[in-house]
Amino acid sequence: MKKQLQTAFCPRQYMLSRDFELYYYSDTEFTGVDVHTHDYYEFYFFLEGDVCMKIQDRTHTLSFGDLVLIPPGVPHQALIRCRTVPYRRFVFWISTEFYRKLLALSPDYGYLIQSVSEEKEYVFRHDRVAFNEIQAKLLRILEELHADHFARDTQIGLCVNDLILHLNRAAYQKNHPQSKKGEQALHRNVLAYIEDHLKDDLSLEQLSRIFFVSKYHIAHVFKANLGISTHQYIIKKRLALCRAAMLGGAGSTEVYREFGFQDYSSFYRAFKKEYGTAPRAAARAGENRRIQQKAGKEHDELY
Repeated sequence: MKKQLQTAFCPRQYMLSRDFELYYYSDTEFTGVDVHTHDYYEFYFFLEGDVCMKIQDRTHTLSFGDLVLIPPGVPHQALIRCRTVPYRRFVFWISTEFYRKLLALSPDYGYLIQSVSEEKEYVFRHDRVAFNEIQAKLLRILEELHADHFARDTQIGLCVNDLILHLNRAAYQKNHPQSKKGEQALHRNVLAYIEDHLKDDLSLEQLSRIFFVSKYHIAHVFKANLGISTHQYIIKKRLALCRAAMLGGAGSTEVYREFGFQDYSSFYRAFKKEYGTAPRAAARAGENRRIQQKAGKEHDELY
């Protein structure tokens, strides 16, 4: 590995950058760091050494290709069992603010971190082929960080996003080795359930309990098939029912609870965003239609 990409180890456990930092360390006399926590996310990629990682009350023996993901506030410590063996690893830090920015781009960036936070499993194994692909992405970022090319910052941002998305996809595929056919069946079943229960609780947590699969898997399958999130789809379906009811003569303050909205203000904002008008406009149109139909019926009865 290129010597100029290596960083001398520093026991500093706080970030200097606002978004992310990446280091490659290779030590032969590592003195160690005490048990500690961060206020950022640490992605630790193990290459070589006789090392255990203690995370909370569990100790994990590390092998080449292991990824250790440590969320903020989780105590951990690398334990060196043999100091004559070179200790090599990549350490990648991202801030909580940067993580929120990624989630705003797409929930796909959050699968791995959300899974770790929920399952409390911090170590992910990779075979040599899979890890070599990850290592190539890490080296590309380091090369850009140490160079002075045109559009350097833009390229680094693209590479970082690519790395994080790759890690999320790898974790997802490992946790969900289902066939495409199985995913399509799940998608159809979720759609049917939503259609029949639009007035009920349709949170991802509830759907996860109904279908006995991870809520992150449901979110992924849904987005892959429809291009929008489960929440967005449910809101659109509920709004369509509310609009149809108001055009049929129902009042705007009557329908929102009937079709699953918890309060009028959230219903109002969603309706105006979807249709460009306030709910009362649809209700007035429905009332006018009802009056016209009634007048027409009375006219027919007279003649």
